[in-house]
Amino acid sequence: MKEPVKTIRDTDEEARRLARRLVRGARFGAIGVLEPETGFPFASRVLTGTDIDGVPVILVSALSVHTGALTADPRASLLFGEPKKGDPLAHPRITVRTRAERLAREDVAHGRLRARFIARHPKAALYADFPDFSFFRMVPESASLNGGFGRAFHLDASDLLIASPAVEGIAGIESDAISHMNDDHPDAVDSYARIHGKSKKTGWKVCGIDCAGLDLALGDELLRVEYDVPLTDASNLRFKLAELSRTL
Repeated sequence: MKEPVKTIRDTDEEARRLARRLVRGARFGAIGVLEPETGFPFASRVLTGTDIDGVPVILVSALSVHTGALTADPRASLLFGEPKKGDPLAHPRITVRTRAERLAREDVAHGRLRARFIARHPKAALYADFPDFSFFRMVPESASLNGGFGRAFHLDASDLLIASPAVEGIAGIESDAISHMNDDHPDAVDSYARIHGKSKKTGWKVCGIDCAGLDLALGDELLRVEYDVPLTDASNLRFKLAELSRTL
């Protein structure tokens, strides 16, 4: 008697890395919410970023259906993974189940989220401060990863979040570190993109730094570079960036 086909694989580190790249390297995603008036699922598209701890972030208008839905019921799903050539279902994608947390403008973290989001989406500076726009942290609870045909995984929140004692320390030096890399070491930034992202283009800029990696941007393109091991001490960031340069 044949054993039943195992449709969900055991989650390994390769799956976790793919999941993190899909979420942290995305510029946008599809959001699914429950429409308050009808109870129907409602899907839309949102620009996305990440907070310093890896939590996805969205910036949305109070006039949108999904903002009203999140206010009534914080449960939402985010779909990441952009199809390339060929069969769209052959390319990796991940659905993250989240609970939305609206960030008040007076919150101490608001400035950090605003700066990180606009660095990723410069045009958002035109409307980020409009009174009807708000940032939401979309805190993961679980996720379903499809790495392509026959490669399905279940993930926990811990598989997606950045758990490190250095999170707050990196947040405090992120802005200066980004300026230093972009102003003083542009060749190194382009090298990161060439080696880790197979990019032949130049002019890349660092738009985010956290304990687990770097975010690089060039126009509408975004590239995520993950460290081999997350930082546990903010003072080691300079050494990590130098190490990346030496291993290129």
